[in-house]
Amino acid sequence: MSKAWTPDSWRSKKIRQVPEYADQDALKAVEKELGTCPPLVFAGEARRLTTQLGQVAAGKAFLLQGGDCAESFGEFHPDNIRDTFRVLLQMSVAMTYAAACPVVKVGRMAGQFAKPRSGPTETQDGVELPSYRGDIINGIEFTPEARIPDPKRMLRAYSQSASTLNLLRAFAQGGYANLHKVHQWNLEFVTNNPASEQYTDLANRIDEALSFMRACGVDAETRELAGTDFYTSHEALLLWYEEALTRIDSTTGRWYDTSGHMLWIGDRTRVLDEAHIEFLSGVGNPLGLKVGPTTDMDDLIRILDKVNPQNEAGRVTLICRMGADLVEKKLPPIIRRIEEEGCQVVWSSDPMHGNTIKSSSGFKTRPFERVLAEIRRFFRVHRGEGTYAGGVHFEMTGQNVTECTGGAEAITDEKLGDRYRTFCDPRLNASQSLELAFLIAESLKEERQALAKQMDSDLASA
Repeated sequence: MSKAWTPDSWRSKKIRQVPEYADQDALKAVEKELGTCPPLVFAGEARRLTTQLGQVAAGKAFLLQGGDCAESFGEFHPDNIRDTFRVLLQMSVAMTYAAACPVVKVGRMAGQFAKPRSGPTETQDGVELPSYRGDIINGIEFTPEARIPDPKRMLRAYSQSASTLNLLRAFAQGGYANLHKVHQWNLEFVTNNPASEQYTDLANRIDEALSFMRACGVDAETRELAGTDFYTSHEALLLWYEEALTRIDSTTGRWYDTSGHMLWIGDRTRVLDEAHIEFLSGVGNPLGLKVGPTTDMDDLIRILDKVNPQNEAGRVTLICRMGADLVEKKLPPIIRRIEEEGCQVVWSSDPMHGNTIKSSSGFKTRPFERVLAEIRRFFRVHRGEGTYAGGVHFEMTGQNVTECTGGAEAITDEKLGDRYRTFCDPRLNASQSLELAFLIAESLKEERQALAKQMDSDLASA
């Protein structure tokens, strides 16, 4: 952390992707009120996540990060939170078994309200208005009144995040996350899936392992089986909100942003010597950096030096969003440079953003097959470079939406309009997410087998 850093030092820097608030007095009043609110998460929890991500960086764990593209006020409901949490748990079970290592579970939840936009305005039927930037800033309704940035929305976002976290903690530790229960949900998914034969073998093997544990007297109600660690994350875009929730940890004396456990910086705001990098360089939370095909490597190295000067394992996750067609060309040079510099990072794949297209029916969508292709190529690239593909990052929901085409459900362009509900970008639905988890599990198993084979070969030649 820079000696000159303070929670408000970002205000002297150039900033992108934030609104202009007309009423500065109202903004200051909201910041003051947020500054007196209890923290949403605790520094000790963020440190524990950093430690677990350090295990991912070392190749001893795997990161699963997923959730809504953008949370909304209108769709806030405990059932939606429960369903997304449930799907992430189900995904993690298949991945844990296949990878033979812990899966670190991080939701895009309880704070993912702000979204960067490609332009400051949008036009509909010849009418131009400010862009919708997420419910924490303005409303999605296409009216002049709704599109005015309102700082009081930050208070509602805080309240909704607090309620979401309360529910997530109850689910994670109250028995809902019991491993045997989650596995039964997966068996139901496999039985009812059109591609069930493809996933039956893995599901049966997990069933056999759990049966063996029961036979050995392992209690299903122990904390290790009945509960789980679950963390939250969001893009730290609206810095007035983030600063107001930044507090000094009494244990370490270090600043932490208590709005979420993990924070990330998007491709549009990942700029050295600008506000977002300045702010996050000074908080102790684990950080994510989105990395795209146009990333300047010299800038990225300087950013890593600024946000992680001690080169702490687990501090930084590089979330790679290349697109299925570019990942095998663009990712290897980035990996090689990071390795040359000796930077300790978690490598995670975001296969969503680089594969967004406009369908023939006019909806923005993401083809399931391209999402899967990018993940498989991400693993293949890392295998070729001798590095560890440590995680995946999805925009997904537990709801039965029709926003991404393909998958065993065979959602077509014509079906997108049936249940297209996203406020911003298209999300995988519950069935597509689980299908993807089983397919990723196959890749994780192949990686583990390849590593074991390489170790045997190295021992034989020693």
